[in-house]
Amino acid sequence: MSLKFLSAPRAGAYKSAKFTATLAVVAVLGLSACTSNDSSEEEGNPNLSGGNSGAEEGSNDEAGDKITIGFSAPAADHGWMASITESTRAVAEQYDDVELVVSEGTNDPNVQIEQIKTFISDGVDAIVLLPFDGAALTPVALEAMEAGIPVVNVDREFSDPNAARVTVLGDNYGMGVSAGEFVCEDAAGNEDAVIGEIQGIASLPLTQDRSQGFADALAECGLEVENQVEAAFSADTGQEAAEGLLQALPKMDYLWNHDDDQGVGVIAAIEAAGRDEFTMIGGAGSQQAMESIKAGNSVLKATVIYPSTQGADGLKLARLLAQDKNVSDLVEVEVPRTVQLFAPVVTADNVDEYLPTAFKS
Repeated sequence: MSLKFLSAPRAGAYKSAKFTATLAVVAVLGLSACTSNDSSEEEGNPNLSGGNSGAEEGSNDEAGDKITIGFSAPAADHGWMASITESTRAVAEQYDDVELVVSEGTNDPNVQIEQIKTFISDGVDAIVLLPFDGAALTPVALEAMEAGIPVVNVDREFSDPNAARVTVLGDNYGMGVSAGEFVCEDAAGNEDAVIGEIQGIASLPLTQDRSQGFADALAECGLEVENQVEAAFSADTGQEAAEGLLQALPKMDYLWNHDDDQGVGVIAAIEAAGRDEFTMIGGAGSQQAMESIKAGNSVLKATVIYPSTQGADGLKLARLLAQDKNVSDLVEVEVPRTVQLFAPVVTADNVDEYLPTAFKS
């Protein structure tokens, strides 16, 4: 595979009109998170596997027509987001038949729109796009689709489903359910358990979905959130939010923090306050969180995975689309329309299984 950051003009090779399949599936793909800023560590992730080398004849990985895939994502200002791009690169490098063109990460929707317009002008064979703002990027994604270029929408959905041939999603509601079910099982019938929650950005649908899943799962065992505060996915905001929550709840039994990156600040606040009477559950699946869980020397006893390899999954699906292939493990003759990843709970009992796939905060 070759990789570059700015694409050269190229004739589009794939202009199939097969963008009408309506099959939607909820698939549990192999969990394949990764570290964020070290390509050598990406290579060590056993789940970032595949590629043309050693591919069996007739398999999805068997080399096909040489294709160019354009990739665009927000700026790597967060461990999870950095891992999105790095894992996509790591997987692409294993395919001799893929040229990956990576646009510079940006949080400016207008810049990202221009990146997609360039991909269209260059005639790439497929586009993998994690939009900073799904609604803002929808018109240009529609433009690409109308030009015959299949778009794989990652993580943040467009406002029009026709703007993507395939959508790859994490399971935000499922994260909340997994965290809530962990609390219910651990509380073992204690209906007086005091529960705190630290969200990410409360106005985002993904945060609302996580909180709703958590509330729904807790309700199943007669529990509810006592106090809920908002952070903003950074260590600083996590620390500030945790300081307020700890003051509001002088005694607590469980705390769910939605995001392990902001969890760095949450843990700092907890240690500064000298609090250790409760069990904390994290979110996303960072390396630091998993190492802490394995060490067993803090209140953090579990985290819920939100795969940072959605871009890598998107690239594999984009390759299949551009080469007019299907997903060989499915009966269907077309690549599915929607793929939603699973949100398992990582504890001391299974952390060794997931730690190699974790990303750095």
